[in-house]
Amino acid sequence: MNIRTDILLRVYIAFGLILILSFAVLYKLFNVQLVEGKKWAGMADSLSTRFVNVEAVKGNIYSVDQSLLATSVPEYELRMDFLASGIADEKIFYEKVDSLATRLSAFFSDKSASKYSEILREARRDSARYMLLKRNVTHQELTIIRKFPIFNLGRYKGGLIAVQHNKRILPFKSLAARTIGYSNENVQPVGLEGAYGEYINGQNGKQLMQRIAGGIWIPVNREIEIAPKDGADIISTIDVNMQDVAQNALRKQLILSNADHGSVILMEVKTGEIRAIANYSKVSEGVYQEKFNYAIAGNQDPGSTFKVASYMALLEDNKVDTSTRVGTGEYRIPGHTIKDSHGSIGVVSVKRAFQESSNAAVAKLVNDAYRDNQSQFTDHLYDWHLNDKLELQIPGEAQPVVKNPKNKSWNKNMTLPQMAYGYEMQLTPLKMLSFYNAIANNGKYISPIFVREIRRLNNTIQQFKARVINDRICSDQTLKEIQEMLEGVVSAGTGRGIIYSPLYKVAGKTGTAQVADGNKGYTAKKQYQASFCGYFPADNPKYSLIVVINDPKNGYYGAQVAGPVFREIADKVFANDIRLYDPRARQQIAINTKIPAPKAGYKKAAERVYNAFGMKVSFAANTDYINVVDTNNVTSFREVKYVDGTVPDTKGMGMRDAVFLLGNAGLRPVVKGSGKVVKQSVEAGRRVTKGYPVIIELQ
Repeated sequence: MNIRTDILLRVYIAFGLILILSFAVLYKLFNVQLVEGKKWAGMADSLSTRFVNVEAVKGNIYSVDQSLLATSVPEYELRMDFLASGIADEKIFYEKVDSLATRLSAFFSDKSASKYSEILREARRDSARYMLLKRNVTHQELTIIRKFPIFNLGRYKGGLIAVQHNKRILPFKSLAARTIGYSNENVQPVGLEGAYGEYINGQNGKQLMQRIAGGIWIPVNREIEIAPKDGADIISTIDVNMQDVAQNALRKQLILSNADHGSVILMEVKTGEIRAIANYSKVSEGVYQEKFNYAIAGNQDPGSTFKVASYMALLEDNKVDTSTRVGTGEYRIPGHTIKDSHGSIGVVSVKRAFQESSNAAVAKLVNDAYRDNQSQFTDHLYDWHLNDKLELQIPGEAQPVVKNPKNKSWNKNMTLPQMAYGYEMQLTPLKMLSFYNAIANNGKYISPIFVREIRRLNNTIQQFKARVINDRICSDQTLKEIQEMLEGVVSAGTGRGIIYSPLYKVAGKTGTAQVADGNKGYTAKKQYQASFCGYFPADNPKYSLIVVINDPKNGYYGAQVAGPVFREIADKVFANDIRLYDPRARQQIAINTKIPAPKAGYKKAAERVYNAFGMKVSFAANTDYINVVDTNNVTSFREVKYVDGTVPDTKGMGMRDAVFLLGNAGLRPVVKGSGKVVKQSVEAGRRVTKGYPVIIELQ
C-alpha cells in the first residue's frame, strides 16, 4: 500500500466515525425531544418550584372614639386554569363558554361577549393554566363572579383562581391622612403606618409555586402552606370630629389669607394625647393639600409665642415681677434697633408689656438681666429641654436649635436680646405647644403621644402613656404669674376681641414673626408667620392648641390671622364636650328629677340619647318607631304599628322621623310648621293608595 492510499483510508475512517457520531447525536436529540419529551418536561417543571410570600392583612388604625381611620380591603386578580377537572370535559366547556362570556362582558363592560368567547376558547385550545381575566376585583364583585356559568361548577372545578392582594384605604379620605401616613418599600416611612409597621404589617405567609411554560408561576396547592399572620390594630389618640373641625378651620383661613402653608395641633393637657393635627400647603390658587408635616418637622423662629419662656426665666430668677416698669417702642443694641410694630405704649408694667407683646420691652429686660451672665438665661432653656427632641411616636421630628454662648454663631451683643422675643432659634409648632401645655398642666412637662394602645384580636398588647420630660418647670409662684399673664393677653391684650369668649376662659399668646425666605434670608420682600398658642378653659385647662400660618398675604398679625382659627376650633370643641361646662350648672340641672318629654320617633336614636344621660327608660315596643306614653318618673314608650297600605301615626314625632315614616309607607308627606307633629290630615290606620298626600302640622 502506497502512502497516498494509506492517507485516504485514514481520512475515510475518520469521516465515517464523525458521521456515525453525528447521527448518534441527532438520534438522541430526537429521542429526548419527541419520545421522552413529556417525561423530561415534567421533571423540569417539578424541579422549578419556589416558595413565595403571601401578603398578610394589615391591621386597622382607629381614632380614639373607635372610628376607622385606615383599613385593608381585599382586591383580587382573577385567573383561569383550563385544565381544571370541571372543564376537562369539552362538552361541558363548550356548552357554557358563551354564557360565561356574555356574563363577563355585561359585568365588566370592557369587551364584547364575542371577544370574551374568543379569548376563552383560544385559552382552552392552548391548555392555559393561569390565564389573566381581570385585575382589581373587589370582594363583592368576586362573590357575584363565582356564580357565573363554569365558575359555579364547584371549588377548583370551574378553573377560577382568585389571587388576593390587600389594598389600603382611608375611610375618611384626607382626614388626618398625613398623621396616618404610609409605609412603602424604598420610601421613607411616614406617620403611624411608618412608625408602627412592625405591628401593623403582620407576618407574611408562604405558598409553594411552580413554573410552567412561558415562565408563569402557578400555585402547586391552592391551600397556603404557611398562613399569614394578620397585623395588629393601632388605637390612635385622634378624635375624628375634632380633626374635621381643625382641618376645615385651618383650610378656610389659609384660603382667606392667601397663605403659603399652615398647621394646627390640638392636645389634651393632662394626657398629652394629640386630638387633632392638620398641615396644609398651597398647591394652586385656593387649593391646599397635606404635603408636609410642618407641625413636627417645620423648624422656624417661633416669634412672640416664645416670650412666655423669657418672662418665665426672668420671674424665676427674681429679675422682675409683674409690676416692674419697662419702656416700650424701641430698644437699641449695637448694630440693630428692636422696634414694636404697633409703636410705643409708653412705660408700662411687665404684665402690660407682655399682654401687648412688646418686643422692645422683653429684649431690654432679658438683656439687662443676663448681659453679664448670658448662659444663665440659656441654661433655663436647656433645663426645660427646649433643645431636645420630644421623641415622638411618629418619624420626621426636626431637631430643635437653641443657641448658647458656646456656639460659634453666638453674638454677645445681639443674640441674647433677639432670643428674648423668639429669634435666632428653631422650634417646631409642636415643641412650642408642648411648653404651653406644661404651663396649663401645672408645670408638668410631658411629651405628646399619637398612639394610645396596640391591640391584636381585640386584646391589648401594649399601652402608651406620655413621657414626663420635666416634673415641674418652675416654682408655683412663677407658674401662677405666667398663667395670669397669658389670660390677660386674651382678656385685655393682643388677643382681646378676637379670641376672647364670654362662655369660657382662654389663656395664650399671639405671635408675629418675620421668617427667612429659604437661603435668601430676611429679604426686602418680607414674609411673616402668624401664630397663636394657648389653652382652654383657662380656669381648668382641658385642651392646649396652637395655630401657625406662614406667609399670609392678607394681613400678618397673629391675632388677626391665627386668632380666628383658634377661636373657631376652641368654640366647637367646647360646645361638643359636656365635661367642660360649669359643674355648678350641672348640679342645678340635677335638681330637676323630672325627665323631659321627648319627641316620638326612631327608637334606637331615643335609646342612645337616654343612655348617654344615664336615664332609666322603659321601651315597651318591638317596632323601630315609638310614641311617648308617660314621662313622670320613668319614661315609657309604645309601638308605632302600621300595615302596608295604611297611614302610620306620626303624632309627637319630629319632622325628619315623620317624613321618613310616611315616605316608607308609600305616602307623600306635606309639611307645615316646625317642631313636633300635632296633627295629620289622614287618620292613622286608614287605608289609602300609594302616593296619597298626607299633611302633617308641626308646632
